[in-house]
Amino acid sequence: MENASDTTGINFILLGLFDYTQTHRFLFAMVLMAFLTALMGNTFMIMLIGVDPQLHTPMYFLLSQLSLMDMMLVLTIVPKMAANYLMHNKSISPAGCGTQIFLLLTLGGGECFLLTAMSYDRYVAVCHPLRYPILMNQKLCLHMTAGSWLLGGVDGLMQAGATLSFPYCHSREVNHFFCEAPSLVHLACADTMIFEFFMYVCCILMLLTPLSLILVSYSLILAAVLNMQSTAARKKAFATCSSHLAVVGLFYGTIMFIYMRPKSYHSGTHDKVVSAFYTIFTPLLNPLIYSVRNKDVKGALRKWLVKHFNGLNSDHYSPKWHY
Repeated sequence: MENASDTTGINFILLGLFDYTQTHRFLFAMVLMAFLTALMGNTFMIMLIGVDPQLHTPMYFLLSQLSLMDMMLVLTIVPKMAANYLMHNKSISPAGCGTQIFLLLTLGGGECFLLTAMSYDRYVAVCHPLRYPILMNQKLCLHMTAGSWLLGGVDGLMQAGATLSFPYCHSREVNHFFCEAPSLVHLACADTMIFEFFMYVCCILMLLTPLSLILVSYSLILAAVLNMQSTAARKKAFATCSSHLAVVGLFYGTIMFIYMRPKSYHSGTHDKVVSAFYTIFTPLLNPLIYSVRNKDVKGALRKWLVKHFNGLNSDHYSPKWHY
């Protein structure tokens, strides 16, 4: 029998998220719209942070990295899913499958650690505002960002390599719309118990450890906010932290639902819906959450719109006198 790591051209079959009924065609169009909106929203967030000097702070640098990860995440999943659906071709090569697993785990794992870095940034800003430039300096910010990408990449490389090393001698039909390690492992015709235990330990390290640090940070922030005398300062602290907490809740809730449930509780349909939420809709919501709840981002957006649209209006509508 041949396995998925052979160079034989034997591909996996992604069963996909949609069929070709009218309802599913409409849902597919909605997913494409969400994909394009997420792509534009995160690209615009990165651009806005880059061009506005007031957003050149550690908090917004970390936010730009979050937008970059979200943008890469939707690009990893949706174009292949859309191409397969539109071309009525459900196959994906072992190399393509391994690439999806690697990028998905790199970006997902990196985002876990990046959200931890963002919670530390908020902790320092609220609890130690006078020491913020020292405790959250540029060097530390760059190290935390690089560490997030590196740890995510190591996890992705290990799990992608291990997943494709198994022999797949029966059905190669993956009940998903992209290659995900748990879905592929179910198809292996070898004992995967050790790998599944290893994958579960990785989930604990990559999910629960950062989440614990985030909860500790926000417990300390909450204690500091409740002791503030100024109502305005309290509202500002709650406004900046609530955006981050909303993102943390969306991301960790869906990821833990997929990766930390017992095997017997997995359902193909439910897993696909939840996976669509964290790979497509969470990247769509993140820029909206940070722009709607953040005065600095709204102010930067307002300045950008005024600068560019006023310039266009003056170019098109200003009278030109000839003597």
